[in-house]
Amino acid sequence: MRFTIFAHGSRTGWLVLALLVLLIMLPLAAVVLQVLLPGFFFGSRQIGDLSLLGEMFRRPLWYLSLKNTLVLGLGTTALGTVLGAALATARSRWSFPGARLLDGAVWLLIVTPSFILAQGWVMFASSDGLAESWFGWHWVHDAVFTPAGLIAVMSLSKFPFAYLAVYSALEWKMDRLGEAGRLNGGTAWTVWRTIEAPLLLPAYCSGALLVFMDTVGDFGLPASIAAVFRFPTLPYSIYSALYTSPIRFDMAGVLSFYLVVLIALAMSVQFWALRRARFDFLGGRATRAKAERPRKGALLLASGNLLLLAIAVGIPLGANLLTSVTRPGKSGSSAFTLEHYRELFVEGGQLTDALLHSLSIAAFAAIVGLFVGLLVAYVLTYSKFKLKRAIDVISLVSLAVPGVVLGIGYIFIWNQAWLERIGLLLYGKPAILVLAGVAGAIPVITRIVTGAMAKVPQGLLSAAQMQGASFSRRVRTILLPLLRDALLSAALAAFGASVFDLAMTSILFPPNFMTLPVVINKAFEDLDFGYAAAATLTGGTAVVALILVMERIFKPKEARRPSR
Repeated sequence: MRFTIFAHGSRTGWLVLALLVLLIMLPLAAVVLQVLLPGFFFGSRQIGDLSLLGEMFRRPLWYLSLKNTLVLGLGTTALGTVLGAALATARSRWSFPGARLLDGAVWLLIVTPSFILAQGWVMFASSDGLAESWFGWHWVHDAVFTPAGLIAVMSLSKFPFAYLAVYSALEWKMDRLGEAGRLNGGTAWTVWRTIEAPLLLPAYCSGALLVFMDTVGDFGLPASIAAVFRFPTLPYSIYSALYTSPIRFDMAGVLSFYLVVLIALAMSVQFWALRRARFDFLGGRATRAKAERPRKGALLLASGNLLLLAIAVGIPLGANLLTSVTRPGKSGSSAFTLEHYRELFVEGGQLTDALLHSLSIAAFAAIVGLFVGLLVAYVLTYSKFKLKRAIDVISLVSLAVPGVVLGIGYIFIWNQAWLERIGLLLYGKPAILVLAGVAGAIPVITRIVTGAMAKVPQGLLSAAQMQGASFSRRVRTILLPLLRDALLSAALAAFGASVFDLAMTSILFPPNFMTLPVVINKAFEDLDFGYAAAATLTGGTAVVALILVMERIFKPKEARRPSR
């Protein structure tokens, strides 16, 4: 008997493809089109001056932005990948006191927005920051606010991507390969260099690519560092082009074009490297890696781990906390105060409205993103839709493409005069923030839901269809109950990420519709560090509390109960 479940899959596939093109590919195509036809979105059909692309290397600010982005990206990729890979290797082999703190810190660094980490470093290392006022460390300012210092700071926040990629690859090991190498006289270093490291090349490449993409597209660090140190990068120069007078759409388009080219080149290098050899080395004798207590050096490992965590996590988050509860006192000292928190809620304060705006935008984005992500996961898991591979790639594109580039594309698409006649002129309205939030939420939700959906046998859906259950009924009565935990986790993860999306909201927020990241960043740009730190901690606490309440309400009791 021929099952017709995939007939629904095809219709769903075309619907999903149309949504992804509208939300992700159309804005990206608009960025490229803006370079070729600069006036296309404003009524002109004249071919643009392609020599503008060459201006990148003649205009000082553009060239400096490209140069800084490359220096920061390559330096952070090298240092962050080495650091993450070394930590992952040590963590998978050895068990030492405080090792679980490293695992938790890795996730904390990934979920914390980069502009909050960068602001903590500015509060710590600025000329009148905590390092100088509390400890008298005058050298910290000159050490941090240099290209090398920024690479070090960025590496301390981006190494978790390499750590997770390599640590996952080390889950299984083939001891016989290393034993064969040692039986032939190889030292431990030789075995690692000639056997283990080449086999782990895909993990190293994946980790390096993630670090590179997240670094060159990062908007938070340059936006925060700009308050005390001039270090223009492509994302920040794109933002500046849109918020200076006159607005430079041509400049934003060219800079975005080069940013996309950098991402594409990085992905091409990875694909080229991985095609040169096979890496499927696991066999029936593979065993699960188990961390063992080292014969010697456990205390050294624990001390090094705690020192790293104190620098990578303690400094940025601790600086935010201290700055929020202190103010300059007499004779250069600091005094305890809660006035920064009181300022948040005085009459005319912007925090309450901004927080409500961000929460409402994130809630809508999570709900709509959950619907789209569920359909994407369904097509990827059960459908034989012929363009399934394209859907998989597109759903990942918004992870790789920087938020500022997508924001530029949204302006081009949703700021055309003819849209006003049909009521779809969304630029300058909160709805465009929801659409941008959905685009950012789709890859997160899709990855989480797809992993959970893979455990649901296709036969369950086929059997229900044979009994006459419609597509919507199969989803409602089979998939949703079985995927309830995963759907909740996906929605909450997307919600939390959307609240603190600085890049998108900075470019797209409507007039008189401030969001939480914009309020925090503007206070920071005005050097009001105490207010910015208090707003960060207050907003972050509110978001975390809301997520915990939602989880408490919607998560089944049996899922919350710890296993015995």
